[in-house]
Amino acid sequence: MVGGAGGGAGLPSKRLGTSYEKESRLVSVLDRVSWPSELRDLSRDELKTLVGEVRERHIDVISEVGGHFGASLGVAELTVALHYVFETPRDKLVWDVGHQAYIHKILTGRNERLPTIRQYKGLAPFLSRDESDYDTFGAGHAATSVSAALGMAAGRSLLGSDEKVVAIIGDGAMGCGLAFEALNNAGHTDEDLIVVLNDNDMSIAPNVGAMNKYLTNMITNPVYNRVRAEVKALIQKAPRSLGGIVEGAAGRLEEAIKHLLVPGMIFEELGFRYVGPLDGHDLDRLIETFEGVKELGGPILVHVLTQKGRGFGPAEENPVKWHAAAPFDKISGSGKKKAGGLPRYQKVFGKGLTELAQDDPRVVAITAAMPGGTSTGIFAQAFPERHFDVGIAEGHGTTFAAGLATQGVRPVVAIYSTFLQRAYDSIVHDVALQRLPVIFCMDRAGIAGADGPTHHGAFDIGYMLTVPEMTVTAPRDGAEMLALLRLAISHEAGPFSIRWPRDAVPAEVPSVADIDAIEHGSWELLVEGSDIAILAVGTMVLASLEAAEELQEDGISTTVVNCRFLKPYDRDVLSAVLRSHDAVLTVEEGASPNGFGAFIAREILDDPELPFPSRFATHGMPDRFIEHGPRDVLLGEIGLDGPGIARRVRSLVGARLRTSRETA
Repeated sequence: MVGGAGGGAGLPSKRLGTSYEKESRLVSVLDRVSWPSELRDLSRDELKTLVGEVRERHIDVISEVGGHFGASLGVAELTVALHYVFETPRDKLVWDVGHQAYIHKILTGRNERLPTIRQYKGLAPFLSRDESDYDTFGAGHAATSVSAALGMAAGRSLLGSDEKVVAIIGDGAMGCGLAFEALNNAGHTDEDLIVVLNDNDMSIAPNVGAMNKYLTNMITNPVYNRVRAEVKALIQKAPRSLGGIVEGAAGRLEEAIKHLLVPGMIFEELGFRYVGPLDGHDLDRLIETFEGVKELGGPILVHVLTQKGRGFGPAEENPVKWHAAAPFDKISGSGKKKAGGLPRYQKVFGKGLTELAQDDPRVVAITAAMPGGTSTGIFAQAFPERHFDVGIAEGHGTTFAAGLATQGVRPVVAIYSTFLQRAYDSIVHDVALQRLPVIFCMDRAGIAGADGPTHHGAFDIGYMLTVPEMTVTAPRDGAEMLALLRLAISHEAGPFSIRWPRDAVPAEVPSVADIDAIEHGSWELLVEGSDIAILAVGTMVLASLEAAEELQEDGISTTVVNCRFLKPYDRDVLSAVLRSHDAVLTVEEGASPNGFGAFIAREILDDPELPFPSRFATHGMPDRFIEHGPRDVLLGEIGLDGPGIARRVRSLVGARLRTSRETA
């Protein structure tokens, strides 16, 4: 577990667009606070100063190293209030979508190490039980907090303990089906559970769906808000001796008005006592509310309104852009990295999909709250009526696509590899079983870099290969990606999947019209050798070519095959390779267990006409979770780069070749 003393905040006196300006002082409040127990000794004025300082600390660090940005700025007051009122870590704070918990890390012994966040061997990008006792549940994907918190509360009751359990859900996660399942279950129990809804009207992109509309309507209803104001005025005007009576009557009146103006009060109907909505930037009100809620029993939902990006002007104005940030100048807000170079795969995909859709009106794009990350936003600008953002609801988005496909539409479902795991049942039962032509485009396949193990796309090769009727592909570069996408749109016989990394394309990509067609199920023989054949998948094709050059210097002659179709595979090329090589190595940027190598080994063993090589090995992501860090560093660490592949080849054939040549 990682701890550490509180470091200096290093706060500037002024910043363009910043709503907080540091007062001159010898020792900041943050310098005196390393742990929540120290925070609880502060006065209210000191707490308010601390809120400003943790915001500034967050801005200072992320402007230098990059990372998730806007969400944590929005919960500065909320984070301070929760740690002030609740006795963490004995009381459990269960954060959802951990990118809103950077300030939580600052206040729980990790301030000095904050500059290492998302860096190789540094602080985890999200919450990690291995990193701190204050991180009660790992959070990388959305909408897990209520389920996990209810489990903790039930476990507490079974063990006869009495600590408080608080789930903090928000940043779009309330629109996820898992959250509704958990709320439905929790409201049916009498467990003491507090759910804080951090309502900032955003996920990464603006929130969509009926729940967001419901919450917005509730807090903006002019009649409801006028009644609230009048009730508050009534309480303030009442004689002190009658204050309690009037307050009680006024509270009952307000509750009645709530039910009249907001039919059903969805949270109360689900079995929660509803409190709010509260101004999430009013620290005094938050503390007073949580102190009262702490003494209540049963399931309670506290609705808190926050502003994503609070305290940094550009992020307040454009929370989508500032959800996450590369290093930037904290005065101007402009990026520090120089523009230029080759585009990322997702940009090439977004542009290419838009070109293809111009000629085919059947094509639509679906994203799960990630139009920017997947670049379907480019498509949306050209064809807004054909772009569907379903929110953080990958399973729904997949079945929705299946429904579209039954009507002759060509749905392109663009979701990160790691998030599409949530839709696996829908892929199997709703798409593949019905042989529907849905196209799955998986970004962040393989090593995702600084976002770490929750975001690495390690398993899509394995889980897609097991699905009958599924075409599984991995392009070697951006041009091949678009060729496969074009082929997928024309493919009638069932679903089609394409994966690509979080990386820049390795070469310039022409327009789709200028890219040669690819035959379904075909492989590509790139280099012919005699000592060993490398069956390379996707990003590993170029790395294998690099390895072949290195091995040539050692006198090892290597064949490299671009296995762009994992299923169906090119049996003719495979047969030719097996008959001319007694050593074969498969290489893939995906989990080795049940991956492409394991699949090909089974196919060879099951086919009596295919000879099994005397030496056969697989090479991929190891059977463990890979930490966070730069993509190239992590690939080198696990041997999925040119030198690493060359080492694997030497271990497979080197000793045999030396012996045979010495004998000769």
